[in-house]
Amino acid sequence: MTIRSLPFTKMPYGGDWNPEQWERPVWDEDVALFGHAGIDLLSVNIFAWTALQPDKDTYDFARLDEILALLESRGLRACLGTSTAAIPAWMATRFPDVLRTDFQGRAHKFGDRHNACPNSPTYRRFAPALAGQLARRYAGRDVVALWHVSNEFGGACYCPRCEAAFRTWLRAKYGTLDALNHAWNAAFWSQTITEWDEIVVPNVLTVQWTERSTAVQGLTLDYQRFMSDALLGAYRLEADAIRAEIPDAVITTNLMGPYRPLDYRAWAPHLDVIAWDSYPAPHDPPAAVSLKHDLMRSLKAGQPFMLMEQTPSQTNWQPVNSLKRPGVMRLQSWQAVAHGADAVMFFQMRRSVGACEKFHGAVMEHHGRTDTRVFREVAALGAELRALGDVTLGARVPARVAVWFDWPAWWAVENSMGPSNALDYLREVTALYAAFHAQGYAVDLVGSDSDLSGYGVVASTLLYLLPAGAAETITAFVEGGGTFLAGLLSGVADDSDRVFPGGPPGPLRDLLGVWVEEVDALPPGQDNEVVMQGGLEGTFACSLLFEQLRVDDAEVLATYGQDFYAGSPVLTRRRVGKGQAWKLGTSPDAAGLRAVTRALCDAAGVLPLVPELPDGVEVTRREGTGGRFLFLLNHTAEERRVSVPGLAGTDLLSGDVLGETVTLPPRGVRVIHEGAGA
Repeated sequence: MTIRSLPFTKMPYGGDWNPEQWERPVWDEDVALFGHAGIDLLSVNIFAWTALQPDKDTYDFARLDEILALLESRGLRACLGTSTAAIPAWMATRFPDVLRTDFQGRAHKFGDRHNACPNSPTYRRFAPALAGQLARRYAGRDVVALWHVSNEFGGACYCPRCEAAFRTWLRAKYGTLDALNHAWNAAFWSQTITEWDEIVVPNVLTVQWTERSTAVQGLTLDYQRFMSDALLGAYRLEADAIRAEIPDAVITTNLMGPYRPLDYRAWAPHLDVIAWDSYPAPHDPPAAVSLKHDLMRSLKAGQPFMLMEQTPSQTNWQPVNSLKRPGVMRLQSWQAVAHGADAVMFFQMRRSVGACEKFHGAVMEHHGRTDTRVFREVAALGAELRALGDVTLGARVPARVAVWFDWPAWWAVENSMGPSNALDYLREVTALYAAFHAQGYAVDLVGSDSDLSGYGVVASTLLYLLPAGAAETITAFVEGGGTFLAGLLSGVADDSDRVFPGGPPGPLRDLLGVWVEEVDALPPGQDNEVVMQGGLEGTFACSLLFEQLRVDDAEVLATYGQDFYAGSPVLTRRRVGKGQAWKLGTSPDAAGLRAVTRALCDAAGVLPLVPELPDGVEVTRREGTGGRFLFLLNHTAEERRVSVPGLAGTDLLSGDVLGETVTLPPRGVRVIHEGAGA
């Protein structure tokens, strides 16, 4: 199931609409304005559990019936929520097992959202029951285009029910306490478990000193996996209830990009389409946003995704609620499309009159006027999407470069005490990704379960955990002709965070032809140098960690420039089969990473989409049954010119017929149908 299978003849456009917060006359006003803005898909019924189920025995769908009938009368479609992201007050009061216990061990009372324990018997009974009731009532209704389970799953619970469920989960994983104690190295500090009921949740009352620092890292890592699985289990209960009534339903929930608590790779097989919420901070670099889109697209092997939420203007929960400058909302929307989005949606349609989202951006202000800057921009984008039609729907983003992104590695490397508290998994992976992105390479984000055969280059950093089979997969990729880069702290530990005997890079040692003797760490601001050689040129700053590489069988391509290890290897290459295995032992600056990544691509014969990409300009390509589409986006406030050898085509947004030199206005976008009109 894909977005293309939904009942749309153009890219769906819309967002969250909360009519339950408004009087009935406002509904009609809103729906009329949707037509002016080109909006055709509304996420509804996201937070309405109490209205739908005022007590444990009663369901009331009268208002939702009216909402859906109104949309249907105007030819609009619904992304129908199950309303289960915030439990009703009656449930919290009468069934206290539904409430979460936080990291500090405090049992919560009613309030807020995402406030249910995922292992609560009450929650696991009432939530799928409501989803099933909704599916039974609205099965066969054309107005429902797809189903939206809960909302932004997240958080964690540390209550006695979760502790008991965790023990059951561990029994299934390890089978015996001997296996568990071995995996956790539990002999350390006498942490050995002798009975299953001795296992505790890792919070500040037990082994966890802070959210990041822990005494028993195997225990913490397993709880992170368990909680991701528990929340996925809650999603699946609702999805199964819907599927039981509507076998061909398209079901999803809104993800949050590189959201640390949940392993979205484990979630992806259970979502019919990936949908996610994009809220970049005002000064986030374009590459950081692009990585998130590419990560979401890569979760289902390149299947197009939905941009389920973005703000038309302000994000109220950021420290400073800056406006999106004119043109930025349009630019960021097309950026999502360029990276594989087949839907563009907002949160929210009309600003709430009260509570914590009353200052969050919206298509319409509280007054509902259409003569505002934001509404005009939203309507203009709606007109562009309407004119674009369906030509890009289903089109893929072909990539021959992949960057490794793994949630358990993220958790484990940041759980560890050392070698530096400055280690930030997302920052390091983003820096590696940005080096490719800045030079015009299309990039996927892969993991240990990904098929690597279609890539020329696979690059990693902080590949700290190597689950069983990962080294064999990487070796086969290299032997078959691929070029692989192992960055910092690669192959340190197995899937349980037990360090490999012999030290890093563990099972990758034979492939890389090097091993790590020591790892130096320096405070932020204290740098060393990477001095290129062996056909590469340049000297670049490097920081954070400095691995002391011992070469068994590899070429040295760069050395350190300073300190007692000046002149020792920092970048190596080993030719294996038809491919190459590279090892990088530090974190170079942006220029250094660009040099390394360009060398990787040159070695693999992978070409960028354009030979020279101006600073601040982004390029992607989508290919599908409608043709090939080159996207050029200017993230600067100045005009840019891009040279694209051999280009001939038509810009689908302006109608301009373009050749090899393309002019981009400030914050401008070109969607070029290659070959069309030439």
